[in-house]
Amino acid sequence: MAGLPGVPMAWGVTEAEWGRRYRCDDAAKPGGLRMARGVDVEAPPERVWPWLCQLRVAPYSYDWVDNWGRRSPRTLTPALTDLRLGQDFMTIFRLEDFVASEQLTLSMKPGGPQRVFGAGWVTYAVTPADVGTSRLVAMLAFERRRSPLGRASNALLPWGDLLMMRHQLHTFARLAERTPTPAVG
Repeated sequence: MAGLPGVPMAWGVTEAEWGRRYRCDDAAKPGGLRMARGVDVEAPPERVWPWLCQLRVAPYSYDWVDNWGRRSPRTLTPALTDLRLGQDFMTIFRLEDFVASEQLTLSMKPGGPQRVFGAGWVTYAVTPADVGTSRLVAMLAFERRRSPLGRASNALLPWGDLLMMRHQLHTFARLAERTPTPAVG
């Protein structure tokens, strides 16, 4: 995986982040679509992680498109950090793997959008950057589809995802930056 591809396959990520292996890479077949998105967050990972867990109840992107017009919650629900494999996320995904406070990997559930986009996985990873800041990276892996509809989906998915996920990651960054750091002890 040498070299950083251009937009729409990679946006906001470094070569090191692109070159890193993520859990979603282990799930997808070789030769599929791989997309990466990343943002800086002016908050430590422990303030970002609870917001990622909120994906259990809402997508945090353009709510009028992917949340039936309902606003994604702007306050944390602490119980959502209690993760178990198989839990639903954003209605169309299922939790496949996680390391608390570091990463969670979701797979697209069969049916619905999977019929259009094919099998897909996403890993959200949050890592410390400078003191009190972090990097939030989303790596996506989708199986490349060969049918005429699938080829159209292969071409459009990276652009559509970039539009939606860019907004989602910026939303999480803003929310984490506004969240007080939990008290220790």
